[in-house]
Amino acid sequence: MTRPADAGARRRALLALGGAAAARLGLAAAAELSARPAGAPWRRTNYAGRPVTLLGGPALAVAATATAAAGAPAGSRLAAALAGGVSGLVGGYDDLAGARPEQARDKGLAGHLRALRAGRVSAGAVKVAGIGAAAAGTALLSAGGRGARDTRGAGALVDGVLTAGLVAGTANLVNLLDLRPGRAAKATALLAGSTLGGPAGTLVAGPLGATLAVLPADLGERVMLGDAGANAVGALLGLRLAQLTGRPIRTGLLAAVVALTLASEKVSFTKVIEATPGLRELDRLGRLPA
Repeated sequence: MTRPADAGARRRALLALGGAAAARLGLAAAAELSARPAGAPWRRTNYAGRPVTLLGGPALAVAATATAAAGAPAGSRLAAALAGGVSGLVGGYDDLAGARPEQARDKGLAGHLRALRAGRVSAGAVKVAGIGAAAAGTALLSAGGRGARDTRGAGALVDGVLTAGLVAGTANLVNLLDLRPGRAAKATALLAGSTLGGPAGTLVAGPLGATLAVLPADLGERVMLGDAGANAVGALLGLRLAQLTGRPIRTGLLAAVVALTLASEKVSFTKVIEATPGLRELDRLGRLPA
């Protein structure tokens, strides 16, 4: 007789393998497209001056979202599809439209606000609005699957705000880490791996497998996650965090996400990581020499 714990572990393993297989197929398709004229808009030069493609992002987004929706608890499947799908879609739009010369100064929250004050809507602002709308929709869809949590009144409102904030905030935070090869993917894998437990842990099993499958190409500087990949897996991680029990825990996590996001406007994450033993070595692990 199969014990529930064994069945749960087997399901997580199958979802992780499915995510990895889907991501590898996506990367193969990305390599084919990247060599063709249609792949030109996705080509970039990274921080070290090496040519990379952003097509690794859509490959990761599709694999992570599909397997997250398949693995999510019954009440969260549509929420997972919405969070990952929309975040990946508007992230891909920002990857393409944000590369236009007129968008060069519209970076970060301050840049998007400057553009709005000047009467322009930046690609990043479109992405922020899209992810925000998806996060709000995710909160509404998740309300019916909260189990013992309040489903009406002030408790439901607080839970909705926490869910929307964690989905949108974590999507943005993971994207902020995608400044060096493997950094965002490593952070995603560590966070997904640490939240595999519990009934909702199957939601991140597939994204974990997909991220690990993309990591070698990311570290090898053949692909970048870009906004499409980083926003999608970040939103899915945020949804998983939103399903942790205890409002104080979720409130603390959201506060940490907000604090790090605001700090990124003033402080370089790269400089902090390079100055911090342990983080510096983890960040460089597996990377090519600059």
